[in-house]
Amino acid sequence: MTTPSKDRHSTRRMPRPAVDFLPQLQRGGKVSLEQQLVLSLREAIVSGRLRPGMRLPSSRRLAAELQVNRNTVIKALEQLISEDYVIGKIGSGTFVNKGIKLPFHGTASPSYPENARWLHAIPEPLVTPPQSPLREFRVCQPSTAAFPQALWRKAWGSALRQPLPDDYSVVAGEPELRVAIAEYLGRTRGLFRPWEDVLVSCGALQAIHLIAQATLLSGATVAFEEPGYLLARQAFESHGARIMPIPVDTDGMRVDMLPEGPSGPLLVYVTPSHQFPLGVRLSLSRRLALLEWATRNDALIVEDDYDSEFRYDAPPLPSLASLDKAGRVVYVGTFSKVISPCLRVGYVLAPPPLRDRLERLKCLSDYHTSVPLQLALAAFMKEGFFEQHISRMRRLYAEKRFVLAQALASLKPDASFLGLEAGLHMCITFGGDVDAHQLVQKSLKHGILVTPLSQYYLGSSALQGLVLGYGGLEVHEIEQTGRQLASIISVCISQAYHPEKRPGEHS
Repeated sequence: MTTPSKDRHSTRRMPRPAVDFLPQLQRGGKVSLEQQLVLSLREAIVSGRLRPGMRLPSSRRLAAELQVNRNTVIKALEQLISEDYVIGKIGSGTFVNKGIKLPFHGTASPSYPENARWLHAIPEPLVTPPQSPLREFRVCQPSTAAFPQALWRKAWGSALRQPLPDDYSVVAGEPELRVAIAEYLGRTRGLFRPWEDVLVSCGALQAIHLIAQATLLSGATVAFEEPGYLLARQAFESHGARIMPIPVDTDGMRVDMLPEGPSGPLLVYVTPSHQFPLGVRLSLSRRLALLEWATRNDALIVEDDYDSEFRYDAPPLPSLASLDKAGRVVYVGTFSKVISPCLRVGYVLAPPPLRDRLERLKCLSDYHTSVPLQLALAAFMKEGFFEQHISRMRRLYAEKRFVLAQALASLKPDASFLGLEAGLHMCITFGGDVDAHQLVQKSLKHGILVTPLSQYYLGSSALQGLVLGYGGLEVHEIEQTGRQLASIISVCISQAYHPEKRPGEHS
């Protein structure tokens, strides 16, 4: 038995060409069916609907779809071949000519209204270009180099052995994953809630959008940490929320500055375990005060526990949700910081009345998160691989943040460090005379990407500083780049406090 040639094999497996460009032929008119077909195919090629190199349907299929004699189609194609619009390949079919020089008079692109009343302002997301040549202290980026790929493949193997559902699945998420998440939260965060209260989302950001949709009317007020997580703030704003910035100090959000009464905020968004971006923790007394305030004022607290898995020197503090006795906290978690942001799986633990609304909105949004991905993640957790990975990464990140702190130690006492007790980033602050934006530009000239703290303020920056993510860098990169960054910062500090001195050279 002979093996088919590569060309024949490729042609045989080629998908059938689309026929959605086919014209409506007018029968009994002055223009013949053949010429109508020629004109229609020519226009489709000139306008770009049939792209160079695209395979046309066979003459037999065209004739059947158009309900005309096959000879009519053959003659039309022969004319287009003679005009170099298409070429015929024996045994392969008919294709739009790749070398055709299209006339300028082709169909013009439609004009699009730029100021239509149905277009409204959309916040510009902060996206760092991928594969940057810079040495990046990128915020919220975990290390994927140390991820146990073999165990991940094993978990996927377990998931793929299960038959693929022949219909949509459970909107709130696969029961196996929700059970695994509920058990994990009970062991690690003191959250002992039934697995039915867990809703699986496409990342924490989708969870925040769902919460905003379920709870906010246009013009409602959301109290927000200042500075705070920009994407979450933009999510609330995109649903018509009015943001009320509440200052953050070394003990977290200033709960005492939350206004009382029905005119106060409907929601409060907090990151109590490792405040983003300052890295401080909400003290226990303020956690209790916040819960009391929410109960008094009939408000909801959104607890974003985005990287609580990584804690180093500080003793654990209970999550707000575990202290909640009045159903005032909706808890948001994510797998992005433990595994990878590209996973796009998060979860919400909400009081039942709210969870039901979130489920209905999730159904309206995308019905459910990928079932195979959920099953793989459930197997990864059930086998203990997830918590083993967290344990290993906690040791690795502890080493990384120690190396970074040592590399920057020479900047003290002119600079202060925040957030080293937990998480994957730290914040370094300076006196008011240091221009952080100038520092960012100088760092870029040396191939180092850092983020200004001012980026996370809604109003003017109360602090000048930088936010440095160290999770995605290797230890040796942190040491080398950290020392170079310290040298750049040192020069900027010297210029700020001694402007009469010329800066010395630094590497």
